[in-house]
Amino acid sequence: MSTRVAVLVFPGTNCELDVVVALEALGGTPELVFHTARDLRGADAVVVPGGFAHGDYLRTGALARFSPVMAAVADHAAAGGPVVGICNGFQILTEAGLLPGALQKNAGLKFLCRTVACRVETRRSVLTGHAEPGAVLQLPINHFEGAYRCDEATLAELRADDRVVLRYVENPNGSLDGIAGVANEGGNVVGLMPHPERASDALLGSTDGVVLLESLLDVRARV
Repeated sequence: MSTRVAVLVFPGTNCELDVVVALEALGGTPELVFHTARDLRGADAVVVPGGFAHGDYLRTGALARFSPVMAAVADHAAAGGPVVGICNGFQILTEAGLLPGALQKNAGLKFLCRTVACRVETRRSVLTGHAEPGAVLQLPINHFEGAYRCDEATLAELRADDRVVLRYVENPNGSLDGIAGVANEGGNVVGLMPHPERASDALLGSTDGVVLLESLLDVRARV
């Protein structure tokens, strides 16, 4: 039986079908779950995809974190279930308190849409279990508010606990410490700004995202 993945949809989400197609191609069973839902329909894992949840009004991700489905996501995460937030999804997870830190406007105040090199820093997360530390992946970014920020104490904890999942080889947006993705203490909640689903087929110019998505789908081997 394949891994069931709840792919959340908020008003303004626009990357949900990209995630669905990529996961299906790898043998997963994704299901779209609207933000008003109060349960995850028995999903094994959750993906919070990219886009502009609630139009990014007020502050990016700040409105989405109050959607009913986020209570179910928090319960899933607390029970050790895999949760991955991509781009806007990363922003939502920080606003919801499921990941530390925040995402601010890019250095230079420019929207960035290009493929960048990202280095895998750890295997100790649900997103990098199949990846090799030190491997450099070519992954697309597509954001205006992607610069990761946290206080010094939090950064020290992330480093000490091996919770920086990905770093940019050449920092494109001014992220603190070149951080492109982080995990929670248990490694089961991960947020990243690059889009692995957009690097999952040769037609897209890179298949480097496959190793990350396959790691997520391997949840059944971990339970």
